[in-house]
Amino acid sequence: MRTRRLTALTSIVASCVALAGCSSGGHRTANLAGRTQASLSAPPGSAAPTATWTFTPTATPTPSTRRVPVPGYVPPPFHSAVASVTAASLGKSWHAGCPVGPTQLRALTLTYWGFDGRAHTGTLIVATVAVPAMREAWRRMYVGRFPVRKVIPISAYGGDDNKSMAADNTSAFNCRYAVANGPKRWSEHAYGQAVDIDPYENPYTLDGRVYPPGATTYTHRQNVRPGMIVAGSVPVRAFSAVGWGWGGRWSSSPDYQHFSASGQ
Repeated sequence: MRTRRLTALTSIVASCVALAGCSSGGHRTANLAGRTQASLSAPPGSAAPTATWTFTPTATPTPSTRRVPVPGYVPPPFHSAVASVTAASLGKSWHAGCPVGPTQLRALTLTYWGFDGRAHTGTLIVATVAVPAMREAWRRMYVGRFPVRKVIPISAYGGDDNKSMAADNTSAFNCRYAVANGPKRWSEHAYGQAVDIDPYENPYTLDGRVYPPGATTYTHRQNVRPGMIVAGSVPVRAFSAVGWGWGGRWSSSPDYQHFSASGQ
């Protein structure tokens, strides 16, 4: 069962005004060896503005099949900005006992390409050490015009990961356990070193169950539609270029939405 511990964040970083798991076992697990708070600490001199948040709930979007830019539309260049976060801004996505603390996380606000053929701004919460890789991978996805539905901190859905997935929301940090069989282990999301992209078009399957439940049609991967992540697609190439692994390669329970620094 999917038992994610979930967040209470919100949609857009107000202070960033610019535009802004892969094992042969096939399930999400956390690589606990050597993963300490110290290993993810912010490097000296990396102080950033503190993120603040506003909360705007959003409904499940209407599916789109747009593949090309709007005629005459000139997209802006890719942009990103980084801000610090606090325990208060992270809300229920973080709590005492999580494998990383707020000082080891950043709010990465960036430009992404939407299903409507236009540029948008979204925010991901990621480990400080993961910012360069995440920023570069998203730059490549933007240049490659890979469509992403929305990028909002998961607390915009009341800390409910199932609601976030059903709304096709892309998210990163979330202090929760791995969605897998066996003993409880921290997910790579709990370290801020994983991201789930377009979860509706790229569901996770485990023991015959599909997450999110309404995305069963997207388990048929031969019928490639907008937003689907398949072998050789823009996201796979982008994250491979920065050394991150793709859950779509897990043998027994592929997680097509999932990328992580460890490959798990």
